[in-house]
Amino acid sequence: MLENSKVNIKIKLAALWTSVTLCYLYGDYFELYTPDKVNSLISGENNLDSPTKLLIASIILAISSVMVAASIILKPKINRILNIIFGTLFTLMMILIGVYSTNEWYLFYVFLAFLESIITALIVWYAWKWPKEKVV
Repeated sequence: MLENSKVNIKIKLAALWTSVTLCYLYGDYFELYTPDKVNSLISGENNLDSPTKLLIASIILAISSVMVAASIILKPKINRILNIIFGTLFTLMMILIGVYSTNEWYLFYVFLAFLESIITALIVWYAWKWPKEKVV
């Protein structure tokens, strides 16, 4: 029998945030291979066509990145709350992206949005079920 060591909840959450962040990055990278994407980046005619939109996109990606470290560093109470809030927000956001990605070139995006929704839902689930400290 192989030993199945118990993994600390903080490590589980950090691993899930790492996984979902990598999926976000891969999705953005693979999008570069869709027709006319590079041309739209060069011409400035794309979804991030203003400094405000670029800042918002940066903040969204930064949240998932920072949650990797935050899940390890923060105390349980605030950690749990932030994981539930951001996990829920990102789950809803990915479901909406998946629903509205109808172009056949974006099937990879639908797949990743579905996978990301599962991962962020797991984040919410684990944070919600955060083990209680045993009082002696």
